[in-house]
Amino acid sequence: MHKISPSLYIALMVSFGGFVFGFDASVISGVVSFVAIEFNLTDWQQGFVVSSPTLGAVIASSVAGTISDKVGRKKVLLVIALLYVVSAVCSTFANSYEMLIVSRFLGGMAFSSLILAPVYIAEISEAKQRGKMISINQFNIVIGLSAAYFTNYFLVDLMQSESALATSINLQENIWRWMLGLEILPAMLFFIGLFFIPESPRYLVMKGEQQKAKEVLTKLHGAELMQVELNEIEKTKQAKTPNLLASFKELFSKKMRLVMLIGVTVAIFQQVTGVNAIYFYAPSIFEQSGVGTNAAFAQAVWVGLINVIFTIIAMLLIDKVGRKPLLNVGLIGIALSMILCFIGFNNATYKLTPNAVQTLEINQEQLQPIVNVEFNDDLEFKQALTDALGKQEFKKHEAKLIQSAINIEATFVLAGILGFVASFAVSLGPVMWVLLAEIFPNHLRGIAISVVGVINSAISFSIQLIFPWQLSNLGTALTFLLYGLFAVLGFVLISYLLPETKGKTLEQIEKKLVS
Repeated sequence: MHKISPSLYIALMVSFGGFVFGFDASVISGVVSFVAIEFNLTDWQQGFVVSSPTLGAVIASSVAGTISDKVGRKKVLLVIALLYVVSAVCSTFANSYEMLIVSRFLGGMAFSSLILAPVYIAEISEAKQRGKMISINQFNIVIGLSAAYFTNYFLVDLMQSESALATSINLQENIWRWMLGLEILPAMLFFIGLFFIPESPRYLVMKGEQQKAKEVLTKLHGAELMQVELNEIEKTKQAKTPNLLASFKELFSKKMRLVMLIGVTVAIFQQVTGVNAIYFYAPSIFEQSGVGTNAAFAQAVWVGLINVIFTIIAMLLIDKVGRKPLLNVGLIGIALSMILCFIGFNNATYKLTPNAVQTLEINQEQLQPIVNVEFNDDLEFKQALTDALGKQEFKKHEAKLIQSAINIEATFVLAGILGFVASFAVSLGPVMWVLLAEIFPNHLRGIAISVVGVINSAISFSIQLIFPWQLSNLGTALTFLLYGLFAVLGFVLISYLLPETKGKTLEQIEKKLVS
C-alpha cells in the first residue's frame, strides 16, 4: 500500500480548516429563512446575518498575514481554529439578532484561514505538486459546503416528518440552532489537529532558524531535496524589512506593480461574479424558481455535489493544464450560466389562480384583489403580495406563494446555477488561492496576501449584504445578468494580465514577475 507523504498528511490536516470554513459559510443558506421569521428581520438585516462573517474576515485578513510573518504560521492557525469553535458554540445558543451577528462575526475572523492555509501549504510543497496540494484546501471547502447543504436538507426533512426524534429534540422550534450547532465537532477536530503540524520551513529561514528549517524540510521531502530547496530559499532571502510601513512601501512599489495587479484582479473577479450569493442563498434562489422549500433544499444538495466533482477535476488538471486555461474556461462557463438564469427568470410570469389560493393556509380574502392577475416579473408580484398581506406574512409564506403562481422554465435556472457552480469550482475557486500563494515574494508573502485577502473579503461582504436587496429591488433576472457581465469583463482582463506559473518554484516565479 502506498504510504502517504508527510507533506500531504500535513496539507490535509491544515486544509481541514477549509472544511470548517465551507460548512460555516454555507450552513447559513438554510438558517437565514428561519431566523428572518424568528427575529422579524428586514432585507438588510438578513443580508447582514449572511455577510457579517465576511466583515470579520475583512478585519482579520488585514492582519493575519503580517502577524504570521512575526509569530509564525502555526500559531496564527491555532488562534483561527479556536475562533471557529467559539463562534459555533455562541451562534448555536444566540437568543437575539445582535448576539447572532456578533457570534457569526467572530467566526468570520477565522475565515482568514483562507489566505493563511494556502500560504502554509505552498511553503511546504514541492513545485511539481504545489497546485494540487493547495487545491486540497479548496476541495475541503467544497466538501464543507456540501456537508452543510446535506445536513440542512436532512434537518428540514426530519422536521417535516414530525417523527419522535424531531419532537424529542424540539426541531420545529430549534432547527436553525441544530444547523449551526453541527459545526462544533469539526471545529474542535481542526483545533486539535493543528497541534501536530510543524512550522513552515520558509518562515523559519526568514527568521534565521536554518537548523529547524533543515529538520522540517528533511522530514517533508528527504535529505537530498532538502538541500536543493534550502539553497533556493536562501537565494531569495532578503534582509528583514525594518517595519510594517517599509513592507507596505515595497509592496506598492513599481517592481511589484504587475504582481499586485494580477492578485487584486483575480481576487475581485472571484467575488463579483456572485459565487457567495449562489452558495449562501442557494435554497432561497431555488425557491424563487417555484420549486418549494423541500425541493429547494434538495437542489441545494446538488450544488454541493457538483462543486465536489468539478473541484476534483480542477485538482487533477491544475498542474497539467495550468492556471490560466482553467481560469479562462471557468469565466466563460460562468458568463453562459448566468445568461441561462437571466433568460429563465426574465421570461417567467406569475398568476395566482382561485384553486391555488384555496390550497394555501393564508387569509384568502386578502389575496382576492390579485387572484387571476398575471404579473410579468417577480418585483411586481412580490410588491402586490406585500401590499395585500403585509411584509411579515408575505415573508412567512413567500416560497409557497411563488411556487403556486410562477410559470417558468425551472430547468433553465437549475442548469444555470449548476453550470455556474461547475465553472467556478474548476477555475476561480481553487486557482485563485494557488496563484495568491505562489506569485508573491517569500519575504512579502504574508503582508501581500493579507492586502489581497482584505480586498477579496470586502467584495464578498458587499455581494452577500446586498443580495436580498437586489432581489427585492432589481429583480432576480437582472441580478444574474450583472454577474454574467462581470464574468465577461474578468475573462478579458485575466487573459491579458496573467502569465502561467505551473511547474515553477516559488523562487523562479518571484524572479519572473518581480522586476
